Amino acid sequence: MSGKLYICPTPIGNLDDITYRTLKVLNSVDLIAAEDTRHSIKLLNHFEISKPLTSYHEHNKNSKGPVLIDKLKSGLDIALVSDAGMPGISDPGADMVGLCIDEGIEVEVLPGASAFVIALVGSGMDTNKFVFEGFLDRDKKKKKNRLEEIKNEYRTMIVYESPHRLKETLKLMLDILGDRKISLCRELTKKHEDYMRSSIDEAISYYKENDPRGEYILIIEGNTNPCKEEGLNEYEDLSDRDYVIKLIENNITKKDAIKTVAKERGLRKDDVYKQVLDL
Repeated sequence: MSGKLYICPTPIGNLDDITYRTLKVLNSVDLIAAEDTRHSIKLLNHFEISKPLTSYHEHNKNSKGPVLIDKLKSGLDIALVSDAGMPGISDPGADMVGLCIDEGIEVEVLPGASAFVIALVGSGMDTNKFVFEGFLDRDKKKKKNRLEEIKNEYRTMIVYESPHRLKETLKLMLDILGDRKISLCRELTKKHEDYMRSSIDEAISYYKENDPRGEYILIIEGNTNPCKEEGLNEYEDLSDRDYVIKLIENNITKKDAIKTVAKERGLRKDDVYKQVLDL
């Protein structure tokens, strides 16, 4: 009988945030696969957990993944941990989960810390609809292209960025996305936890005088009027139905498009809805 892969989230800064269930699993498995064994051994030693440790990271996942699959097939239970937070979010944990699913091996994901969720809630921005972009490409041209692709995104956007690329990224965001609300979060759950809630332009001014420190989570306000960005507010000649279609073409949900048209034209939502039943 095959073993089980446990996805074990670890604290993102404060060791008190580890869950009892995670500790129980780490104490019970046969092997722990870690993104960085040097980092994870400190966590295990702190909680007096003594289990075999092996590495599994971006640079060895292609060779190490099949090895771990063989161990799971032999009946061993394995816990997968990252340096901080939930394995599988912006790390190769997702690849390991995919391998297990392909091989019919059971996967159990434990609840726990995830930095971007904490940053999103603490930002004060819309949490009903959001999109996680992870790290933008290091290449400036590719980064610019991605920002062009998401400039009309109406949902709150979440981006990870390193300190030495932060200034460049903020400048590109201002040029492409325009000035809008942003929350820059760092050192979450640690002693010097910091939220800077401002506009993109204000953030650029701040970091002209202050050096960025630590990895950042950027929470960026979605485009509140994507049609205006594309010059689509010249809709006087559009029917209610065609205006809804224009909004949907700009990545707005049908429900929100109906709400927008009704609000801007002083109509009842039900009246607009009846015109687009077939969409």
